[in-house]
Amino acid sequence: MRIGIIGAGRIGGTLARRLSALGHRIRIANSRGPQSLTDLARETGAIPVTVADAPRDADLVIVTIPEKNIPHLPVDLFSGTDGNLVVVDTGNYYPQQRDGRIAEIEDGLPESRWVEKQLRHAVIKAFNTIYAQHLLEMGKPPGTPGRIALPIAGDDTKAKSVVMKLVDELGFDPIDAGGLDESWRQQPGTPVYGQDDDAEGVRRALTQASPQRQPEWRARR
Repeated sequence: MRIGIIGAGRIGGTLARRLSALGHRIRIANSRGPQSLTDLARETGAIPVTVADAPRDADLVIVTIPEKNIPHLPVDLFSGTDGNLVVVDTGNYYPQQRDGRIAEIEDGLPESRWVEKQLRHAVIKAFNTIYAQHLLEMGKPPGTPGRIALPIAGDDTKAKSVVMKLVDELGFDPIDAGGLDESWRQQPGTPVYGQDDDAEGVRRALTQASPQRQPEWRARR
């Protein structure tokens, strides 16, 4: 696939490495510009581009930047793209640690629903529950006992199936976590977050999640 990645931090850089190794054609962008991505490009074969160019001719775009930076992306980022473009949101809201207060999320809007509103394009929530190092190193073949599973939430079943196939390629069991309004079940502080559970464990953790945010995952007043 032709994949654009917006964000070259831990998750973005890891996905560039893993997906390039699987034979996907990667274009990667960050806020500092293509010239800052020379080393990653040399390592992976990914093509450094501007943020505005990342979605161009792509089959799938991964947005993997801090929540606080989402509103600063170009407002027309996806305006000229194919209607079938799959957009993946890997983000997490860290109000105390990084992002500050985002009122709509504090009021109960699922994080990825908020991202979708900012991007003006439907998103699939994925890759937000696993540590970057584990994403890099802990993928296993299908059927391996204890294979780590990753929840994927979204409203478009076709787009979600594309992402689920990609997750499987990367060495993890994809678990359908429902529509985007259910994506709060995989947000920080929920039982599935950061736990490296297998498929059964992920399904169980999703059912045990509470929509009530714990104090450490809420903005300070």
